[in-house]
Amino acid sequence: MSGQSSPNVVLVYIDDLGYGELAAYGGRDIPTPHLDRLAKQGVCFSASYIPNPPCCPSRCSLMMGQYAQRFGKYGMSRGMPVPSTRPTLAQVMQTRGYVTGQIGKWDIGSANQGPAEMGFQEVARVAPKKRYTSQEMAQMPPALAKKFSSLKGGSKYFCVDGAGDTRWLTDYDGDQMVDFIERHHTKPFFLYWSPEAVHSPSIEVPESLMARTQAKGKRRSLAGAIVSVDDQIGKLLTTLDKYGLRENTLVIFSSDNGANGGEGGSSAPYAGGKGSGTQKEGWVRVPTIFSMPGTLPEDAWYHGMIANFDFYATAASLSGASIPSHCDGVDLLPYLNGKKAKDPHKALFWLNNEPGDAVRRHMMAVRWKDWRLYRKYDKDPWQLFDLKADPREAIDRAASNPQIVADLSTRHAQWAATLEPQAPIPGKGESGGQRPKGHGWETVFLR
Repeated sequence: MSGQSSPNVVLVYIDDLGYGELAAYGGRDIPTPHLDRLAKQGVCFSASYIPNPPCCPSRCSLMMGQYAQRFGKYGMSRGMPVPSTRPTLAQVMQTRGYVTGQIGKWDIGSANQGPAEMGFQEVARVAPKKRYTSQEMAQMPPALAKKFSSLKGGSKYFCVDGAGDTRWLTDYDGDQMVDFIERHHTKPFFLYWSPEAVHSPSIEVPESLMARTQAKGKRRSLAGAIVSVDDQIGKLLTTLDKYGLRENTLVIFSSDNGANGGEGGSSAPYAGGKGSGTQKEGWVRVPTIFSMPGTLPEDAWYHGMIANFDFYATAASLSGASIPSHCDGVDLLPYLNGKKAKDPHKALFWLNNEPGDAVRRHMMAVRWKDWRLYRKYDKDPWQLFDLKADPREAIDRAASNPQIVADLSTRHAQWAATLEPQAPIPGKGESGGQRPKGHGWETVFLR
């Protein structure tokens, strides 16, 4: 049993997981028993948002605890540094005596702002990817062979472990989660796992995973990838139980943005998602579960609006740290426990207008009560949708509600006036901080 006093935090941040995928959120064709258990032992959020989609800006906002525009990031802009004068969540947790560990995708900051430089004391090394031989590619379906030929035979989701065996990457990551907890179960820890899964392409997903689902067509591959994520949540919960840590660990499960429709992803009951659906609610509303039995309600739903930058404030508060002044996030625990009755945020805002960024990502929006105010560019008229009555945003109600449009557009302008100007955009091909390659862990400093 654990002798810990300070509570642990495990933050799981999936790539491109849609609102409608999980059984807890109404999904019917993908069995996720371990995530079902997490939901039964915690709180599901019906209005959890990503104010800075997708990928890179989402992760920057998460780790910095604020709107990314507050440091000049208005779009993808990979390689743009995050401010070194403001502590990351990992740095805050480290000051409270936590062992901090990172596994999986990073995609934050400039090339010299990797996880080891941004507060993570242990960083899981990136295992080498499997390389398909010409003989293996010759036996693949033509479309698959063409894909891997363009990648020079390199796999996305199969890696080679330290023993030289080929492993499914998501499963390999799950074993690293187990290893980290087993080595640090006597100390308070903050573990951040952000897998490659379930980002496209899912074409490598083994039949053994797809066969466990009821999904059809191209959605089968995505469904198999989600099943594998669920398997790793099972490993996580089993390990926490093994060391008596379940009630002393806050598990946060969420996604960096909404579903990828090109993979058959679901944002149901909302419209949109990654790719061609980025102008709709489904791109920014994601499934989120908080679980900490004995501290948080169980088998519950919370309907107030939250954002991913609230995870920072919540974890910091749980550790006993003061929430840094730069944060836009709030500690969610008092709201979940009924100690605070109002919504954590009266409104949430979006402003994706980075020059040169993909046109599909440009968006201005406000969420308030049941309303979503939206337009793509400054020159466009505002559109207004009632998400309760019209979750698929089929009917523009701006003309019949001019006062709401005026009020929310004014709020958006007032919020935008508080932001930093657009920072210099890195050149094409720039990337975020680098992770070490190999097997095992890179250790920076242990208390």
